[in-house]
Amino acid sequence: QVQLVESGGGLVQAGGSLRLSCAASGRTFYYMGWFRQAPGKEREFVGVIGRSASMTYYTDSVKGRFTISRDNAKNTVYLQMDSLKPEDTALYYCAARLLVIATRYYDASSYDYWGQGTQVTVSS
Repeated sequence: QVQLVESGGGLVQAGGSLRLSCAASGRTFYYMGWFRQAPGKEREFVGVIGRSASMTYYTDSVKGRFTISRDNAKNTVYLQMDSLKPEDTALYYCAARLLVIATRYYDASSYDYWGQGTQVTVSS
């Protein structure tokens, strides 16, 4: 049984940092992504990482501030968030996909498994 469990969310002041973790169990995945959803808004792609970790893509609004990494030995993906802004406030989800080609990685519907989400709140 596949499970994705996020942790690390919380309340932080603007300009601060948080690191989210996503521990996968049940199998390994080539591509794992992070998405977020703010109240009243659609789920938004944040970034994705390939198995070799040399491939990462980010949405423009987080480039230079967020970094995705992974530890394949632990089957865990991380989202390091620096220089946080109030507009980063959202429920953050980890997602994993069975597709092994780099296509539509920004599309939530291309992911097969999702975590329960972890709340990130950035105060101004």
